[in-house]
Amino acid sequence: MQQDSPRRDWAALEDAEQTELRVAFGHYLDALPPTCSLDTKIERFRTWLAARGIDYRDEPG
Repeated sequence: MQQDSPRRDWAALEDAEQTELRVAFGHYLDALPPTCSLDTKIERFRTWLAARGIDYRDEPG
């Protein structure tokens, strides 16, 4: 967990790093109960990324 490091913005990450994180997140999701709620999916992704020092905004800008 990167609590003392400055947080990085998801949009500023290279495509390859975003892909790597998405794959790792997919493995993490395998251990969670499935959901159809887009809000829940986004919140899970945001929380997972935050633990890795990354800020994620699902809205443009």
